[in-house]
Amino acid sequence: MKTRAFHKTYTRIEQITKATCVLRATSVKYGELAWVNDRPAQVISIMEDRVTLQVFGGTEGVSTQSQVVFTGRPPSLKVSDLLAGRFFNALGQPLDGYSVITGEERVIKGAAVNPVKRAKPNTLLATGIAGIDLNNTLVTGQKIPFFADPDQPYNEVMAEVALRAEADKIILGGMGLSHDDFLFFKNTFESAGVLDKIVGFINTSEDPPLQRLLIPDMACTAAEYFANDKKEKVLLLLTDMTLYADALAIVANKMDQIPSKDSMPGSLYSDLASIYEKAVQFEHGGSITIVAVTTLNEGDITHAIPDNTGYITEGQLYLKHDSDIGKVIVDPFRSLSRLKQNVIGIKTRADHPLVMNALIRLYADAMNAKTKKENGFDLNDYDLRCLAYAKDYALKLLAVDINISIDQMLDTGWELLQTHFKKYEVGIKDEFLNQYWKK
Repeated sequence: MKTRAFHKTYTRIEQITKATCVLRATSVKYGELAWVNDRPAQVISIMEDRVTLQVFGGTEGVSTQSQVVFTGRPPSLKVSDLLAGRFFNALGQPLDGYSVITGEERVIKGAAVNPVKRAKPNTLLATGIAGIDLNNTLVTGQKIPFFADPDQPYNEVMAEVALRAEADKIILGGMGLSHDDFLFFKNTFESAGVLDKIVGFINTSEDPPLQRLLIPDMACTAAEYFANDKKEKVLLLLTDMTLYADALAIVANKMDQIPSKDSMPGSLYSDLASIYEKAVQFEHGGSITIVAVTTLNEGDITHAIPDNTGYITEGQLYLKHDSDIGKVIVDPFRSLSRLKQNVIGIKTRADHPLVMNALIRLYADAMNAKTKKENGFDLNDYDLRCLAYAKDYALKLLAVDINISIDQMLDTGWELLQTHFKKYEVGIKDEFLNQYWKK
């Protein structure tokens, strides 16, 4: 062992896999940043003096005599207002060709906010997407994922949420994005004139997969700066958390850990929770709302990744393709926002809960009618009206390309009810029928 520039340097590696290397070192801390042949790495295991490093760029070309330099500190990010409008890689280095950011250096993997500093999430976060705002209303400080098949336009939906949501800053954590997807996000924000409130941390499909492990922590650190220090409303977008979990599995496999369900590491729940629990509503008004994407394997919602995610988050938004209208919709049956009760009918119109429930109940009747039709049964007048209603409901309120205010959503809902049903069929209180049902 030799010391150079105040950093401990080693030149003997005992074991090498495709993602990790093992050496003997002293006075090394868990989570510490190191460099292996000038490639970034991080300490992920310490057994006495036996240290395991995950090498973010992979170990191809690394030999047992390669140089390992320990920095004495964990990965960090310099935070300041200069982050706004910039895009960075997983190491916090600029991707846009501009200068390196100056500011306060902060460790990227900090603890979640102390519960005593949290306020009850009860501030409406409108997105303009009717399938969300009407049926699965979000609040600031909430954590919620989109569950979507890989061929669905979830990145486009995420970009629309970012553009429409009432937020001061939008932090994008992109993991395994294609270069086209990265350019799509960047060009969309630039064309909309909101680039000055965007901060992006991007790992593309061409970058080393293990670097995805740094993206959520980088994004959360930037979000905490703007939400806590600057008291701003921050929307944190993470896509795709399935690729993040796959990177966790790569490391676990190379360390010969016994896999858990679906070949995922046993630490999957805590790894995901350490990210999602950064969502918070501060008493001073700042907040971090996390909206993520979890892609599904052949629609399997019981897979370990969506299964664990569902236990951690406060609901889910399920995207599906509606063959009747040829568009992607927010599924009203499988989607859920567990915090919507904090705002609907309170921060929105008093008729919101009743209209929402009536629309979904009648949509369920339409699905029953559809099943009858597919099985060759005769349809009555009510069944036919339900089927016509279902198509209108999907087109005018469930499709992800609908961009209207919540009041307009409710007015549209009343129009659909009055067009296809009679008063006694909708199950809404007379006081609201008298006010909104047009004579």
